[in-house]
Amino acid sequence: MSNQIFQTLKELPTPLVESQCVLHKHELLICGGYQQRACYSYHTIKNEYKLICEYPGDVELIGHCVVKLVDNNKDINQITLLHTLMMEYVSVWSENEMNKSKKLNKFNKSNNYNEWVPFTDNHNHQIQIGNDYDNYIGVRAVISGSNNHLLFITYQLQNISVFDLNTFQFIKHDNLPIDNHIYYHCFVSNPENGQVQEMIKTNEKKNKRNYQMLLFCFKTGLSIEYDEDNNTFQFHQIPVCKDIAPFYAYAYVCINDIILFFGGYGNRTCSKFVHKYSIRENKWMIFQNTLPSPLCNFVAILSEEDNHIYIIGGEDDKKIISLTHIKTKVREWDPSQLVIICLFSKNEIKFNIAHWIRTLQIEFGWIDDFDKIIMKYIR
Repeated sequence: MSNQIFQTLKELPTPLVESQCVLHKHELLICGGYQQRACYSYHTIKNEYKLICEYPGDVELIGHCVVKLVDNNKDINQITLLHTLMMEYVSVWSENEMNKSKKLNKFNKSNNYNEWVPFTDNHNHQIQIGNDYDNYIGVRAVISGSNNHLLFITYQLQNISVFDLNTFQFIKHDNLPIDNHIYYHCFVSNPENGQVQEMIKTNEKKNKRNYQMLLFCFKTGLSIEYDEDNNTFQFHQIPVCKDIAPFYAYAYVCINDIILFFGGYGNRTCSKFVHKYSIRENKWMIFQNTLPSPLCNFVAILSEEDNHIYIIGGEDDKKIISLTHIKTKVREWDPSQLVIICLFSKNEIKFNIAHWIRTLQIEFGWIDDFDKIIMKYIR
């Protein structure tokens, strides 16, 4: 069944592990990987790749992170990607846009489209994010704030920093109240933050500018709330399903109020299981369906254009780096397909099933085959 719900796509141009990916319309922008500087655009309709550029030769990629800057005033055909470098991206699939960018490059050398260049401020002064003593291997970052101007960075050992993209200054640093170190972790912004931003625009005086993020790594689950007005954090522990607690280096996507976790590495092995965390219900679940094979250190990205989740690269238990590129429909991971509720004990599961049995017996009778099906999942 697992193989049926994943569709194999054209192989990657090069093996990729620890890659980063950003969505732009019908394109997945694949931004390098571990010791792999090449960046590609994958066209989701054409099922083809095109080379965008390569990172500069002096850049070493180990557990890097790439985010897409949000600018509502900018041309929708152009986006800005932020690493510790910056790229102004124009689609390599559009001849008109490419010709326009070439002309702009010719007359304005400061705008080098589709190239990684130093991150600079409004006066063209180079900006460095982080210090030499910061360990950004396995770093994760998200953009939030009232004007999508705040870059939240989480990194080893237990650090969180806030960088203001308008002033180009760090405005906050804190230590996460956790026991284990974080790296190659899950770090997402709560989708409901977008609703907060809209409320602020319509009624700025009455609404607090609070934004929630969620972080998971090994046994750590953390809800992080940032108060923009007072520049303060509040942290709340989230219980973690025991099945996923040994793992990190999983791929993840946030869809509405749920986070899906694919694979991961722990106990000296890669996982092929898929877990779900419901933000609203504060519950974990595990799917019966799995990845086609165990995988870790890969990336997953949601395309709302075609309602698919794309899974790119990674490595297996033998540290063999993958050329694999697959996709799966979002609807395949509907909660009705879940068979185990991780936070429930076996006795609680038996109690709920007993209730269902009594109800079903009253409504339309019972058959022996139902007993066999149910017992398969409670042993």
